[in-house]
Amino acid sequence: MTSVTEQPAEQRAQPASAADPFSQDLLPSSEGASRALLGSLLAPHTAAVWLAGVLLLVQQAAVQAGPLLVAYAIDRAIPALREGRHGPVVAVGVGYVGCALASGLLQRWFIRVAALISQDVLLDLRGRMFRHAQALSLDFHERYTSGRLISRATSDVESLRELLNEGLQELLGVVLSAVYIAAVLLYLDWELGAAALVSFVPLYGMIRSFRRRSMTVYGRRSTAIAAVIVKFAETMNGIRPVQVFRREQKNDEAFGALNRTHERINGDAILEMARYVVGSRLIANTAVAGIVLWGAYRVAGGGLALGVLAASVLYLRRLYDPIDRLGMILNSYQSAAASLEKIAGLLAQRPAVPEPVAPRPLPATAEGVPGREVVFDAVRFAYRTGGEVLPRFDLRLPAGQTVAVVGATGAGKSTLAKLLARFYDPTAGRVLLDGVDLRELALPELRRGTVMVTQEAFLFSGTVAENIAIGKPDASREEIEHAAKAIGAHDFIAALPEGYDTDVRKRGGRISAGQRQLVAFARALLADPAVLILDEATSSLDVPGERAVQRAMRTVLSGRTAVIIAHRLSTVEIADRVLVMDAGRVVEDGTPAELIAGEGRFAGLHQAWRESLV
Repeated sequence: MTSVTEQPAEQRAQPASAADPFSQDLLPSSEGASRALLGSLLAPHTAAVWLAGVLLLVQQAAVQAGPLLVAYAIDRAIPALREGRHGPVVAVGVGYVGCALASGLLQRWFIRVAALISQDVLLDLRGRMFRHAQALSLDFHERYTSGRLISRATSDVESLRELLNEGLQELLGVVLSAVYIAAVLLYLDWELGAAALVSFVPLYGMIRSFRRRSMTVYGRRSTAIAAVIVKFAETMNGIRPVQVFRREQKNDEAFGALNRTHERINGDAILEMARYVVGSRLIANTAVAGIVLWGAYRVAGGGLALGVLAASVLYLRRLYDPIDRLGMILNSYQSAAASLEKIAGLLAQRPAVPEPVAPRPLPATAEGVPGREVVFDAVRFAYRTGGEVLPRFDLRLPAGQTVAVVGATGAGKSTLAKLLARFYDPTAGRVLLDGVDLRELALPELRRGTVMVTQEAFLFSGTVAENIAIGKPDASREEIEHAAKAIGAHDFIAALPEGYDTDVRKRGGRISAGQRQLVAFARALLADPAVLILDEATSSLDVPGERAVQRAMRTVLSGRTAVIIAHRLSTVEIADRVLVMDAGRVVEDGTPAELIAGEGRFAGLHQAWRESLV
């Protein structure tokens, strides 16, 4: 009988974002959450942040001393030189060189401190995202694609890196220089200083408008690049069916549409930048021209010293020249802010199956009985996007019993297994393990006691031995080989080029699907669980391999509680009990022999399977 994977309701339903990948990110956040995240990342580096701030303050003071020295030279040092006194001119020269050296040394120190802070922050952030993504429940990963997670951890973190490493110093430098220059201009001549400050009013309005518009654009750009990455990753992961069903052209068209959307949004960002640069230059140049003209008339009338006017013009150029750079910095800031908001939204997600506040321990098992009793007590369950899969489900599995669950696709078999593994929590009722609600068990203890082997065995890059040892990380080589022998995998492993030290490569691609499944069985058996769940776990094995596994399972499952989800009825033969499910309910319950001898659904399924073998 052909094996067919059961698809739960949430996989059968079409997600809302499938039609329009830019319509939602599924993770709403706020500026408050972004600020809180940034604060928590910087909290361990408070002393270093203060040091960097002090260094930048002093460095900017050294930088902004130059025009003051020019004013002093014009108004004081040059007249003194005419009188034969060289001291003021020498003092100006020494002061200028000293300020330049101090500025360079302080900037070097600041860059070093800031780089250490930024690298530690990015290291912490990537680690948080990776740990948090692993801790989130299965329902989150079925809604939020791996491509989007990759986008959060790569392109969004890269935006933060660019700001921290390159833009932050310039942004703070521009702000501090504006404060210094405004104060010095007011000190030199309050009228010129006031005029310069008034000219900043329209510039400030333009900056606010640019920031508001660009924030929207960069939020859309972050979502657009995530959609591009999702499509790329999805296509490469499914490259076999893509080529088998000649989907290259369709995928190219779909990817092209996403790519063009990303290009258009990037164009919008460039246009926003162009509007800002043109407008800011117009305002800045007009202000400088007006102030210089007004100052020249005041110098001619004797109301303003020439050195003060020269210094003021130099300061005005220093004040307005960074305006263009400020736009670039704001671009970087807006991109980083949009990325940080999405990362904060990801980190704000809470697992749907949380750890208990006060976990309860499992009671000790009876001597010689490694299995545990499983009870489904008035359980109801519905996926987020579908109707109720289990209406009201009551079931008791005695400790040490092997139970096979069969039924048509969509009957609720895999849902039953996922509830028992606590990938989901029931919407009503309880799932009990030796009388303890699974929601009251610490997840590490539950995972040690309950192990699932799925239809598609997933192997990580690394050796065969390392993949088997996942079931028991501290296992010896003898224990690993014993588990492989018990499941019938030793012979094919020994025949590999490096035996147990053979690298299976990405997703176990170096060995066949059936061999990957045998490795997954060995991994599960090495874990020595009290409850073993096999969800279509033998469907990828050939007949000799399946029979070898069945022989091994008769011995290995003895005394343990086992739930076998099966379409291939040959797998049912090793079960003590068979449950036939339909629409989330058990419609037949008995031993394989009893049900085969009857006239119910299982007898009909068994007869059809026997005929298919002829």
